[in-house]
Amino acid sequence: MKKIITIIAVACSTFLFAQDFQGVATYKSHRKMNIKENDKKNNSKLHKELLAQLKKQYQQEYTLTFSQEESIYKREETLSTPVPSSSGITIKPSGLSDVLYKNIKENRYIKATTIHGKPFLIKDSIQVKKWELVNENKKIGDYTCNKAIFKETYKTQTITDDGGIETIEKERVTVAWYTMQIPVNIGPSDYYGLPGLILEINDGDLVLICSRIVINPKDKIKIKEPRKGKEVTQKEFDEISKKKNEEMRELFKSSRKRGSGSTVIFGG
Repeated sequence: MKKIITIIAVACSTFLFAQDFQGVATYKSHRKMNIKENDKKNNSKLHKELLAQLKKQYQQEYTLTFSQEESIYKREETLSTPVPSSSGITIKPSGLSDVLYKNIKENRYIKATTIHGKPFLIKDSIQVKKWELVNENKKIGDYTCNKAIFKETYKTQTITDDGGIETIEKERVTVAWYTMQIPVNIGPSDYYGLPGLILEINDGDLVLICSRIVINPKDKIKIKEPRKGKEVTQKEFDEISKKKNEEMRELFKSSRKRGSGSTVIFGG
């Protein structure tokens, strides 16, 4: 208990020292894909090709622009030409990337995203994660980082051998590494709530690691809330997304039966 109180006290004093703290952090992502494979099945080659394409597409770069109370997190756009596989199926990211705005002071977020070209603006309250601070540290670049973990049960979907979608429940432990040398209660994606900038996240499937930080850049940072899209809550958007995923699954099955090539588009 004494250690936790000390950490909070140090963090608070640092925050008072840096009221106008600003910065831009760059993160690189790597994701483990849950695609079942079975070499005895005729479609095992298809699954391997899908896995290779998905792995490449999920190696993305993101920027987190932050101030003391606000942040914008988005994927960096890159120009790439998808290469069709022998199965005729090509996977590529959509033309637009998600933009996540967080306002820590007002405990709210706005996420601009798209489903099949239709823009949505998700507005909701930030859900507080119950982090457990761990007495471990390591260096990430020039920064000394402390460890924190978050445990949860969640549901996820995976592609089965017959091309279907299976929903399974899993336990997940997310490990975060944060540095109090950068005194902001901010992190990449929907992670936040630690007494310092989160430089690394690992939930067993997704890894986000900071590769570059610019503190207090010469040009003052302007963080603007995204404003384009149909306004919905997170719950409403999840229902819409579920329905669209079911439609895509049926489209995927029918394209396989026809033996025609197709393009699968993912991402916001």
